Amino acid sequence: MKKDKATKAKNTCPHLDYHHPHAILGLHVDIDGQKVIRLWRPNAQHIHLEVFGNIVTAVKVDEAGLFEYLVPEHTQALDYRIYHHNGMLAFDPYAFMPTFAEIDQYLFNKGVHYQLYQTLGGRLTVHQGVYGVQFSVFAPSAKSVFLQGDFNHWDSKINPMRSLGHCGVFEIFIPGIGEGEKYKFEITTQEGHLLTKADPMAYMSELRPKTASIIANLDRFAWSDKDWVAKRAKTNALQRPINIYEVHLGSWKKEAGNFLNYKEIAIELAKYALEMGFTHVELMPIQEHPLDESWGYQVSGFYAVTSRFGCPEDFQWFVNHLHMKGIGVILDWVPGHFPTDSFSLGRFDGTSLYEHMDSRQGFHPHWGTYIFNFGRNEVANFLIANALFWFEQMHIDGLRVDAVASMLYLDYGRNEGDWIPNRYGGKENLEAIEFIKHLNSIVHERYPGALMIAEESTSFKGVTASLENGALGFDLKWNLGWMNDTLHYIKRDPLFRKFHQNELTFGLLYAFSEKFALVLSHDEVVHGKKSLLSKMPGDMWQKFANLRLLLSYMICQPGKKLLFMGAEIGQWNEWNCKSEIEWELLKYPLHSGLKEMVKDLNHFYLANEPIWSNDFEPSGFEWIDFSDTENCTLSYFRKSANKKLICIHNFSPSYVNNYRLTLKLEGIAKIAEVFNSDTKKYGGSGQTNDVISFHKNTSGDAMAIFFNLSPLATMIFTVE
Repeated sequence: MKKDKATKAKNTCPHLDYHHPHAILGLHVDIDGQKVIRLWRPNAQHIHLEVFGNIVTAVKVDEAGLFEYLVPEHTQALDYRIYHHNGMLAFDPYAFMPTFAEIDQYLFNKGVHYQLYQTLGGRLTVHQGVYGVQFSVFAPSAKSVFLQGDFNHWDSKINPMRSLGHCGVFEIFIPGIGEGEKYKFEITTQEGHLLTKADPMAYMSELRPKTASIIANLDRFAWSDKDWVAKRAKTNALQRPINIYEVHLGSWKKEAGNFLNYKEIAIELAKYALEMGFTHVELMPIQEHPLDESWGYQVSGFYAVTSRFGCPEDFQWFVNHLHMKGIGVILDWVPGHFPTDSFSLGRFDGTSLYEHMDSRQGFHPHWGTYIFNFGRNEVANFLIANALFWFEQMHIDGLRVDAVASMLYLDYGRNEGDWIPNRYGGKENLEAIEFIKHLNSIVHERYPGALMIAEESTSFKGVTASLENGALGFDLKWNLGWMNDTLHYIKRDPLFRKFHQNELTFGLLYAFSEKFALVLSHDEVVHGKKSLLSKMPGDMWQKFANLRLLLSYMICQPGKKLLFMGAEIGQWNEWNCKSEIEWELLKYPLHSGLKEMVKDLNHFYLANEPIWSNDFEPSGFEWIDFSDTENCTLSYFRKSANKKLICIHNFSPSYVNNYRLTLKLEGIAKIAEVFNSDTKKYGGSGQTNDVISFHKNTSGDAMAIFFNLSPLATMIFTVE
């Protein structure tokens, strides 16, 4: 290379346009038709680069930090390389075309870029034949965006990103860097304030309290669950048993007080779920979050599995392993709100980008969090693509959508005057409703057999009805009414239960209005509510008997099932996210007996079609007697096409001999007890039914059948 090439070009710009740096930096043609390489290094005195294999020195053309080097006319983008701050010799980031293509921009602004997670954020790629990382971020109101990271020694002025105009995205391609690179975005607002933000689309983040985003590879893992996914797509999950074990990964099990990693938990959890007869595990939010005590419900990294338990590839291993053992994986998902942490989504580009500007629409007074602006296409796209990401990249089987009621209603948790009505004067959040419909539609279209489950606490109509009928289109809805009524009843002293039997029977009036899941979740064992066992009235024996009764009653009732970890062993203390389940309790007979009952009950549930095949149809349930308030008993049939079970629940601590029920049944040959929560091995009294006696009436169209009612117990009988 000739020395006279290291001269100043004639059209040198006096300053760099941070909004469009690629218009100045990189390889350009000056006014005389000469080609010039322009580089940007504030505070540097010298810059060396490699041109056609030779190391040369660029000329500093202004004190701000602009350098130039003249090159032959035939020079192309890949004919030269530059030295980065970390000493890496790589191609020039400013010599490449945009990575966020026009079709990406169009789909994103329309809100229908369903694979947004492949193009927005920091992503490993090969661009124009060169390996590196493409970075892009949505910040439409930013004055400028700079990329800072390991590769440029976190110098926030080295790498300005290119604005792609009206789409609101800034992007840059950094050749030569790869997996494990840490980075953030420095955003200059229109008012001149500097904001340092983590990548909203990052696949991985630093472990709290650090907040940098990390480049991760999600395409390397070799999945072996093809048969599982294919079977899921062909199976109607709602016509099969669903028995969910709700788990908080950080406190299910620990090793010497420390977290297990995703792989260690997968092995232990799959083994336990199989032993106990659970069909699915539901994980409390494992998306990245800064505060342990939020339990994951204040998400800062919607696309990143938390680094507390390992990397994204470890979580892929977790899901794959559970699938290979026959266990489905459901994730808690939190699209209703997000935290106000300065490094996260809030006021992302200096404006209310992801949230509403007006606090009456954009701020949750109960949780101190921001509310997503569901009416903004790009925000809705961010969330919908995120849901699809977990199905596509992580192979999960379902999402439990948190706090749906807070999304549906504009006045949720607010006093009169503290909310803004919709355009019709109503309290429904019309944009959120459309978002939910869009979400459920595209998830079910792309991932047949996937479960979308709503935690919805109001009587909003059509939560699980079809989209074709204008409803929300969820597969299941948590039956929080059943849960509240049942717990209110079971906590009462049995002496007074006879006055409140309606708390047990009322739920059957609406049991088939939605596709319900019956839940005893983490929400019921925190904040002073006591553990399930501690809620129970009576002495020690009665507390365990009541808990066995409660758990077996839930299994028998119409609806799919969910149980939070720890209830199955009779944990005395409220759940604490800092401590593991009190497994040491299993050395005591009452606790181990309870666990044994839950295991037997779950496997009985899986093996008996009448309890799950018609959960959402009145034909699957038939009362025998709901009016015996004096004895505090309920009796009913659970029915499938070819089989019936009789379920009897005695909510009294009294043993009743020869308890009479009148059944209109023809051709009964035998009634046999097949489950009793009062069995001795469970810690019960052992007063079970060995022989069932019959007595036909004179007309022969009904039978008086006599049972022995075990105290505080569920009894299940087959009818042959």
